[in-house]
Amino acid sequence: MSHLTAAVAAVITDPAGRVLLCQQSQGHRLWSLPGGRIRHDESPVHAAIRDIREETGMETHIQDLVGIYHLTGDGCGTDLPDVLVHVFRARVDAGDATVNSGRICRLSWQHPDALPQPMTATTRIALADAIAGRAGVLREVVRDVDPAVVEAATVPAQPGDLALVSP
Repeated sequence: MSHLTAAVAAVITDPAGRVLLCQQSQGHRLWSLPGGRIRHDESPVHAAIRDIREETGMETHIQDLVGIYHLTGDGCGTDLPDVLVHVFRARVDAGDATVNSGRICRLSWQHPDALPQPMTATTRIALADAIAGRAGVLREVVRDVDPAVVEAATVPAQPGDLALVSP
């Protein structure tokens, strides 16, 4: 491992039990949890609140830690840094979800039994832990291999989609 990057993500659910997912605007356009990198001198909790606000426009409150996930492997490229992802459960305090970041092209509330694909490896595992009610999980996650990931660029809008912008 050449270096380690720290990041955050959040499992946000609505009263119907659906989870908020973001579709990345570049690469394979994978679905992921709202979140991003932790800035220098920023706590993981503050980074999660800031990134959720930047990506969705919503104000949130962190409830607890689902887990810390060590993303590793060169499945989708060489010389990628390992990423330590702090995944939280969060509650919406104010605002409606709208795409506010160039990093994502779509937001969607999805039922846990019908999640869109393809999804990042960390999102898949963290959602399974959150849905099972786990907290404080520590896991190593290996990146998916590029050829096994189906392109999501042509996936049409789904009924749970809240906001769409041109990529």
